[in-house]
Amino acid sequence: MVEKTKVRKEEVGTLRIISNHYTFIEQLLYLRIRIVLLLVLQCSSTFKKKAPKAIKEIRKFAEKAMGTKDVRVDVKLNKHIWSRGIRSVPRRIRVRIARKRNEDEDAKEELYSLVTVTEIPPEGLKGLGTKIIEDDD
Repeated sequence: MVEKTKVRKEEVGTLRIISNHYTFIEQLLYLRIRIVLLLVLQCSSTFKKKAPKAIKEIRKFAEKAMGTKDVRVDVKLNKHIWSRGIRSVPRRIRVRIARKRNEDEDAKEELYSLVTVTEIPPEGLKGLGTKIIEDDD
């Protein structure tokens, strides 16, 4: 029986994610492109803690989505979150999560996740879902 793809809503702490259903395959190292809604975060936290809390929630989401404890946030993503200051976090952000092998011999974790910001298409974020990319070009 073929599983039907459907739109799924889930709550992760104060972060609300709307995405398409996906299958997680543990053996593959691949990329995911996700849209993360930070709108719920704006109402629930003190205005001087919004940007740091957004970074923590993105880390928590990437850890859950990719199954790695070691999550690294790219400098461009950090600058994008902080671009409007500590108070005004962007409502939506499109992120690319890549699971990679750790090159260090003495690393605790074998894999790590790298979270980067992706470009937003000119037509906007509406209708975009999760994309799973098998090979990194």
